[in-house]
Amino acid sequence: MDAAPLTSQRRPFSVKLWPPSKNTRETLVERMTRNLTSESIFTRKYGSLSPEEAEENAKRIEDEAFTTANQHYEKEPDGDGGSAVQLYAKECSKLILEVLKKGPKGKDEKPPTSDSAKAPRETFFDISKGQRAFIEAEEAEELLRPLKEPENSFTKICFSNRSFGLGAAHVAEPILISLKQQLKEVDLSDFIAGRPETEALEVMSIFSAALEGSVLNSLNLSNNALGEKGVRAFSALLKSQSQLEELYLMNDGISEEAARAVCELIPSTEKLRVLHFHNNMTGDEGAIAIAEVVKCSSLMEDFRCSSTRIGSDGGVALSEALENCIHLKKLDLRDNMFGVDAGVALSKALSKHTNLTEVYLSYLNLEDEGAIAIANVLKETASSLTVLDMAGNDITAEAAPTLSACIAAKNLLTKLNLAENELKDEGAIQIGKALQEGHEQLTEVDLNTNSIRRAGARFLAQVVVQKPGFKLLNIDGNFISEDGIDEVKSIFKKSPEMLASLDENDPEGGDEDEEDEEGEAEGEADEGELESKLKNLEVGEE
Repeated sequence: MDAAPLTSQRRPFSVKLWPPSKNTRETLVERMTRNLTSESIFTRKYGSLSPEEAEENAKRIEDEAFTTANQHYEKEPDGDGGSAVQLYAKECSKLILEVLKKGPKGKDEKPPTSDSAKAPRETFFDISKGQRAFIEAEEAEELLRPLKEPENSFTKICFSNRSFGLGAAHVAEPILISLKQQLKEVDLSDFIAGRPETEALEVMSIFSAALEGSVLNSLNLSNNALGEKGVRAFSALLKSQSQLEELYLMNDGISEEAARAVCELIPSTEKLRVLHFHNNMTGDEGAIAIAEVVKCSSLMEDFRCSSTRIGSDGGVALSEALENCIHLKKLDLRDNMFGVDAGVALSKALSKHTNLTEVYLSYLNLEDEGAIAIANVLKETASSLTVLDMAGNDITAEAAPTLSACIAAKNLLTKLNLAENELKDEGAIQIGKALQEGHEQLTEVDLNTNSIRRAGARFLAQVVVQKPGFKLLNIDGNFISEDGIDEVKSIFKKSPEMLASLDENDPEGGDEDEEDEEGEAEGEADEGELESKLKNLEVGEE
């Protein structure tokens, strides 16, 4: 069964800081050994350790700190690892101090036995690193050997990025059966790629039966082109799960029938906090089935149902189901065909979501009516909102006053995306005025492709460049004159990296009735007059 191709996305270049190399970890152990033996304010107070005792403790400290930081990193794998590195260092410092406070071992104290001297065992087993590859029985025996160690402590396994054949599945089967009572998190994403359908379904059935009866907190079956047959191949496992807190079914070819199978097979979602359903072909009828799952998930905090071909009826059903999810913090419905009616229905649901921090509603065909309904509700709720994404919704300057009032009320906003709308200068300047006061945590603003001209571009640039932690303004794809581009670049002359490329800007674009027929000087005067009028606009509701 061939995996469905993932939608390619352009991502900025970044350097991964985690995990540290083997050499870095060994160097840290040596440094901690010196800290435990050499003179310092702490060793003078509590006493220093012998070289042997110091080295033993340093190895244990590093291993414990690494395990803690790695578990933290696994919860936010899209980051650069910076927070994991900070936690790693913090844990090492804390544990060093604990060891010093205990002091060196007394002369009469017996050395620890080999069992008690062992560092805590790792809890996460992961074979996903490296190149994507097929594995058969012989390689599976070698790869999975650590899972066969007696009394191992693995509670989380990740078999992603390895395509299991029947032979490899039969090797894994008894191992998983022996482990399933201790497992809490299982990641089987992208584990049958490129296999013929018959073989893939049999492999999935083997894994499902082996894990049946486990009490999992997290299950990831993404990137497996499941379809209804694949979902039902996992029926034994799914039917036995009543404690799930996280379920990932992304890029799985989930059709209407497959969505109904998911709804049918999972016995309970009362504890579900995370449901990610991105990039499927669910449609309206499938969305109605998924809505039944959502309706029963009152503890939901993170719901992603983006790029799933959902139209108005499915959007209304999902929106009504979301009314029960009053603990929701992150909502991602991007790239569906909701339309105005579903947008208005969604606004009613959002009135219950006071804990929202991230809202992704781009490319939903909301238009002004849907956008205004949502913005009016978000203004009064979601006081901790940090991300607002409403790009590609045919929003015009008519909705700008309501949007601006909402944005002005969100002082914790870090990212604002209103790209690919029709806000023009009038809307852009109102959005800029909404961001003028406060908003000290703002880092990104995207208003590309909004028919913005010189006045709007200049005003936005003047506002965001003053924010202390600001990183990127994107106003490409607009109708900014050559002089306007020069002005914007001048505003960012001390920090040019904060201004996105303007290669797609069209200085001569726009409708004919908007073109300057009297020459550049008169056009500049017109823009100046527009800006002058808008300067006195107050941000408020319509």
